Amino acid sequence: MSDAANEGIGKPVRRKEDFRFITGNGHYTDDISRPRQTYACFLRSPHAHARIRSIDTSEAEKAPGVLAIFTGRHVADDGLGGLICGWTVTSKDGTPMKVGAHPILALDTVRYVGDHVAMVVAETLAEARAASELIDVDYEALPATVSLAACQDKHAAQVHAEAPRNICFEWELGNKVETEAAFAGAVRVVKLDLTNNRLIPNAMEPRAAIGEYDKGSGIYTLHTTSQNPHVARLVLSAFVGVAPEHKLRVIAPDVGGGFGSKIFIYAEETACVWAAAKVGRPIKWTADRSEAFLSDAHGRDHLSHAELALDADGKFLGLRVKTIANLGAYLSTFSAAVPTYLYGTLLSGQYYIPAIYVEVDGVYTHTAPVDAYRGAGRPEATFLVERIVETAARETGIDPAEIRRRNFVRSFPHQTPVIMNYDTGDYQASLEAALAAADYNGFPARKADSARRGKLRGIGISSYIEACGIAPSAAVGSLGAGVGLWESAEVRVNPTGNVEVLTGSHSHGQGHETTFAQLVASRLGIPLSNVEIVHGDTDKVQFGMGTYGSRSGAVGMSAIVKALDKIEAKAKKIAAHLMEAAVEDIVFENGAFTVQGTDKSLAWAEVSLAAYTAHGFPSGEIEPGLKEGAFYDPTNFTFPAGAHVCEVEIDPDTGIVEIVKFVAVDDFGTIINPMIVEGQVHGGIAQGIGQALLEHGVYDPSGQLVTGSYMDYCMPRADDLPSFTLGFTKTVCPSNPLGMKGCGEAGAIAAPPAVINAVTDALGIRNIEMPATPARVWQAIQSAVPRAAAE
Repeated sequence: MSDAANEGIGKPVRRKEDFRFITGNGHYTDDISRPRQTYACFLRSPHAHARIRSIDTSEAEKAPGVLAIFTGRHVADDGLGGLICGWTVTSKDGTPMKVGAHPILALDTVRYVGDHVAMVVAETLAEARAASELIDVDYEALPATVSLAACQDKHAAQVHAEAPRNICFEWELGNKVETEAAFAGAVRVVKLDLTNNRLIPNAMEPRAAIGEYDKGSGIYTLHTTSQNPHVARLVLSAFVGVAPEHKLRVIAPDVGGGFGSKIFIYAEETACVWAAAKVGRPIKWTADRSEAFLSDAHGRDHLSHAELALDADGKFLGLRVKTIANLGAYLSTFSAAVPTYLYGTLLSGQYYIPAIYVEVDGVYTHTAPVDAYRGAGRPEATFLVERIVETAARETGIDPAEIRRRNFVRSFPHQTPVIMNYDTGDYQASLEAALAAADYNGFPARKADSARRGKLRGIGISSYIEACGIAPSAAVGSLGAGVGLWESAEVRVNPTGNVEVLTGSHSHGQGHETTFAQLVASRLGIPLSNVEIVHGDTDKVQFGMGTYGSRSGAVGMSAIVKALDKIEAKAKKIAAHLMEAAVEDIVFENGAFTVQGTDKSLAWAEVSLAAYTAHGFPSGEIEPGLKEGAFYDPTNFTFPAGAHVCEVEIDPDTGIVEIVKFVAVDDFGTIINPMIVEGQVHGGIAQGIGQALLEHGVYDPSGQLVTGSYMDYCMPRADDLPSFTLGFTKTVCPSNPLGMKGCGEAGAIAAPPAVINAVTDALGIRNIEMPATPARVWQAIQSAVPRAAAE
């Protein structure tokens, strides 16, 4: 069997890139040092809300090693714009969202603890930090609005004057009249109030940036930890005004995890690349973990009220939802889209719900900006849907699996009442496979055994769906996106037959250098080692939209397929010329070109070399060389779906929750590399369990972040997690050439409701807020125990 057959689509090939990572030979931004490099430190606000009366930098400027100190006034005087939100949402009254200015460095007001006040540039990092402590800022502390529940009160402190009552938008989706009619005819209405807790991303590699300016060429270069370097260049050029696009190069080298938090354009990298021209030397900044907690965009943070209408048979008739979504102090790059079009459009779940109406108030608070975090709106939607479906099952007395079966969408394509058109799926197949793997029928016996040992046992189901392959440009454009969400690729075949692929997607841990190469190796019949994947450099890749929303396979690899189609077509012309045959008689399989019905054959390497020797090519018919590019714009979202089942055992004396089994069965369509997909699912489930049981970003009433370190913010560890049981079903996605759906976010979407459904089942209660910590679980148990008569 050939190397290509062993390394192609569907094979669990070990990741090519891992050798350099595990041997310490990765090239992360902080690994890079530029000649005459200087270091930046940012002075951050200690107040959640304050007016800046004055900033005195005179003593700091005299400190050893200090080269420059910049404040918001320097930035404004240089004519730079502020940071932007790239998605516009319209309120239900037709007015556009109310956007407060987001300066790179604060001008006259700080709006959250960690807001950027000044930037110190010095010869060493230690000198920059020491000097920052000498800056004297005269603050006038102001009242802060922190509570999501109270931020719209008329007496709440205003975050932005442009947004009365701190409301950025009041958005709606669905048909209110039809939904009200569905509820009027319901036999039962189930109601549930839910909190989706704030999360703080913790990528292994903190954010970092190196800004550089070449005075001779007038070119700025920014090395940065970005998931989408081309978008960063576009924003920094067209909106901030750092430099014309052709004079700005953005390089995102190896990136150690992103999970959404590195999609956005932040103040630090913007200031570094701008100030490099002022200082005349490269400027480097790397966040420490405390800075990351304070200033990286946070995730989730919703308060919701949901109501589900049912008929006498447990069929769903309608769903209505009211959500308050925290946007933080400023709109981040895509924050307006997350609680609206990435959330409300998925509230049908896997179910046939004839009428849905959702209202979302996007609100400002004096907290860190909130934006996309692994799943981005889809986890919030799934949590709401799966929690209220589970609650409906308990209130009606219908088995949780059965109520889902009764309401699954079974006919495709299926148009939901909230925009999405599901193209294909088999939701019951995933559920039945998950139930079988979890031994669902044997649960009562295990529950009884736990009870004999004084423990509480529960089981929970989560049947999720998400919209990935983001996204058809026409669709997102009509919904307020500032850019199209296509992807690009260029395939370069060298004379010796090896191949370079330039992709606009970006890898920050997903294994693209392997999976993308597997696609090319499988298609061209060449060894995996002969394929090189190039990404992350705006001077090498013409343009691309980056990686997020599980789009790299369905969109990025589809662009590569289109480019490979062109490569194959041209290579067949060359082979036909060399073998004196008609193009339509050329067959290309397993790395060889043959003339159908003959023994004439040419190897891939022979045709590749001939493309560049170009001897005797018919004039005007075949150009020398073998290089093709393509852009791919999807025709629809993709819809990964599946069923996760969680089983827990709880110690009533301590409130400690042990996950004794976790089963995930997912439908991702075509899978390129099963091993990498399993790793993605494992990581997603771990993050989902972290949200359900451990993680919570908490501010005190004054706006101080009280979970600003690992001492207070609890991350999942290996001993918090069971061994996962994974399975896959398959329905092929019809909207892209590979039939892929995406896998990167599924675990983080499905796991939280599965865990909380299991915990509430064990405790025999309707609801418990995430994270279900031992203290919270213990309190719930005590609340359910009757007080002794003496008390």
